[in-house]
Amino acid sequence: MALSCGIVGLPNVGKSTIFNALTRSAQALAANYPFATIEPNVGEVPVPDPRLGVLAELSRSERIVPATMRFVDIAGLVRGAASGQGLGNAFLSHIRETDAVAMVVRCFDDDNVTHVEGGADPLRDIEIIDIEMALADLASLQKRRDKLQREVRANPKEAPKLEALDRLVAVLEAGRPARSFPPGSVEAETAREAFLLTAKPMLYVANVDEAQITEPGPMARAVFEHAARENSRAIAFDGKIEAEFAGMSDDDVAMFRADYGITSGGLDRLIVEAYDLLGLMTFLTTGDKETRAWTIEKGTKAPQAAGKIHTDIERGFIRAEIVAYADYVTFKTMDALRAAGKLRSEGKEYVMQEGDVVEFRFNV
Repeated sequence: MALSCGIVGLPNVGKSTIFNALTRSAQALAANYPFATIEPNVGEVPVPDPRLGVLAELSRSERIVPATMRFVDIAGLVRGAASGQGLGNAFLSHIRETDAVAMVVRCFDDDNVTHVEGGADPLRDIEIIDIEMALADLASLQKRRDKLQREVRANPKEAPKLEALDRLVAVLEAGRPARSFPPGSVEAETAREAFLLTAKPMLYVANVDEAQITEPGPMARAVFEHAARENSRAIAFDGKIEAEFAGMSDDDVAMFRADYGITSGGLDRLIVEAYDLLGLMTFLTTGDKETRAWTIEKGTKAPQAAGKIHTDIERGFIRAEIVAYADYVTFKTMDALRAAGKLRSEGKEYVMQEGDVVEFRFNV
């Protein structure tokens, strides 16, 4: 199953508007009242990659196939969600099923748009969601602790797991997320096995208004500072305008972006940030039939990357013939690349790099 990023936040902060902009659809109900979203909406979104068009032109490809990202628009949360308030139980269970979290917080004042807490305050909103997710995690860890205690009594060698769990509990009770522990640590592994909500990678999305498109205001800047303190990421994003752009032609969007002074698309930045947040990267294949982006996890070796194309290629893997994208663009043809010594032959231990242009050799 494809990795997914859940779009979360308090009710009525712009989650569904952003989801509709991402998916260029109106499948998520965006309304000025709490709980407009009840069941999660799921959308597959192409990952922007200008390299595909360049390679397709060089190879005279018949079609282009981009990588995709899965986004899930999840029901809003209110105070007390961990104890079942609002749609809290649904909210928390749907987050648990995603691989990363994009938390939308409203960073503008508007008397015409209802806020469940009475007014915009992004740091307060973040704290509410953090507390509810931490409470849910603590409940999960308590159940797991009871089981681990029985296991330790039967097998004392399991004690380090219990100690790691207790350190996780201490961090959560101190108001810090489980993702505070470094990847690969016993605590991080324990959090992963327990499917903790606060262990998931976090991207904060500061939903701003039109006045803040080129220069985020104080509320959005506070979100960026909060993200930096916990080594997370943040972007500013005008959900309303991006949703309007989603229904326009590319030429019209370019004209409006120029009018607003926007140099890069908010949607593109959000998709790329979420893609990277999930630890994903892309390798490329190109030919006269198609130019395609293939999604793999960072650190994937060549045979496993080949398996993304077809399991037979992984089983019969001989070698990967690889060209760096920049070299492909510079030399333009395989003959020229070979003559310049830019075509590399890599074996089974080769770790794929972002943007590798690859042709796999294999036995049938």
